[in-house]
Amino acid sequence: MRALLRAGLPIPLILGGIAYSSWVLEFFIETGLDPRNTFLSELDAVGQRYRDVFSVADSVTGTLMILAALAALIVLPRRPLTTTGWIALTVFGAATIADSQLPIGCIATPEHPCSSEPSGLFPQLHHIHALTSTIAVNAIFVAMIAFTVAAFRYRMFRVLRLVGLLLFVIASVTTAWMLIADNLDGAYSLGYAQRGQVGAMSLWIVTLGVAVLVGIRSPSPTDS
Repeated sequence: MRALLRAGLPIPLILGGIAYSSWVLEFFIETGLDPRNTFLSELDAVGQRYRDVFSVADSVTGTLMILAALAALIVLPRRPLTTTGWIALTVFGAATIADSQLPIGCIATPEHPCSSEPSGLFPQLHHIHALTSTIAVNAIFVAMIAFTVAAFRYRMFRVLRLVGLLLFVIASVTTAWMLIADNLDGAYSLGYAQRGQVGAMSLWIVTLGVAVLVGIRSPSPTDS
């Protein structure tokens, strides 16, 4: 059973990373939202035409992350940093599922603000959805940091030391872009910034899956 779990571990990670990038579908279907100035939470807001598509994708992502992380804690060697990373991925998965089940209630605009929530550049930050989103983002960053440091300290997961590190930098830069621009006048294409952030996170999850796959197949203990 342990051997089966170990062999199949990369699959939910890779599929979860792909599912987390479901937002790219907005470039192929008519959502009515401008990706430059809208946020991904608005894709599955209450009343959105394709809400179920994006909501199900997030639920699938979260479920796969939880399954992968729990399996990894069972079948892979436990080290402080990697254990931290897997626990953080479990939290990320749970928060992502909650994210999909607690959508924002409406999309505020200057002409039509939400009646029960303040409007503004980040209208969704006044909703409980903001809490689940914040937990998810913080959890994935903890995982990225933990696995990146582990890759260097334990000389493991070589692909994380290369591709993973680059994706972590991109996610960090786009996050800084969002946080800084939110305190300035103007929009600053924050929608693009968030898509860059989530895109980097999605690819990082896929990269982690590839790293685990290589580690399982490699006879070298420094790359497993």
